[in-house]
Amino acid sequence: MTITTPDLENFGRLVDSLNPWLDQVVIIGGWAHRLYRFHPLAQRLDYPPLMTLDADVALPSGLKVKGQDIHERLTANGFQAEFLGHHKPPATHYQLSDQSGGFYAEFLTPLTGGAYARGGKRNATTRIAGVASQRLRHVDLLLRAPWTVVLSASDGFPFAEGKQVLVANPVSFLAQKVLVYTKRNRSERAKDILYIHDTLETFGARIADLRAEWTNKIRSRLHARSVRLVERAADALFGSVSDSVREVSRIAQGRTLSPEGIRQVCNFGFKEIFR
Repeated sequence: MTITTPDLENFGRLVDSLNPWLDQVVIIGGWAHRLYRFHPLAQRLDYPPLMTLDADVALPSGLKVKGQDIHERLTANGFQAEFLGHHKPPATHYQLSDQSGGFYAEFLTPLTGGAYARGGKRNATTRIAGVASQRLRHVDLLLRAPWTVVLSASDGFPFAEGKQVLVANPVSFLAQKVLVYTKRNRSERAKDILYIHDTLETFGARIADLRAEWTNKIRSRLHARSVRLVERAADALFGSVSDSVREVSRIAQGRTLSPEGIRQVCNFGFKEIFR
């Protein structure tokens, strides 16, 4: 039985908009985590994935464009730009014009070099293929060695039947959560730990495959300091039950997750993958 929900339909409209660049752009963030359920290496879980209104799309700085740009295709598919902040170009949400307060897309690209340009201007945003993209650290990690997920109408994607989308490598996804951890607030940290926990459970039967991804594709391309932070995270973040871990057990609605159980899954998974 096909179960189609508005958010899956909306995501399919975004994928259709990005069709010319599906071999270059990478789905990251909460929607990457959600799409992991459709990967052949994923195991079936008895709880739904975390839901999110926004779809984060990582754009390589050298994105190739021929014909219509991304902005033009988004507009043709019913998306409109909502400008935020004072940067030039301003940070932008691309929201479906026939909805209010619902699904929207954001575009992110790697921040290389300093956070500020000459004159003290912050390198916060840039324009790529007609859309405003936020420059952030560690987005380059999420663009490395992405995995492919095939969407189908039977999974609830009527606008994206047969489309192959690139999603952040789950090992990069986990490592990036560690590298940005100290910059996140309390509620964000708890949500990130839940993403980590659930990603490890999604691929729990294929930990060896994730370890090979780290060893062969990801580790050698990270700065030595970043490697140390990731490889020490099992003990640094999950060596004991922290306030953030306790918060996870409270926000995982409808699920019985003990703080110690969360810690054990994350500690074990990180020790097995990042060693």
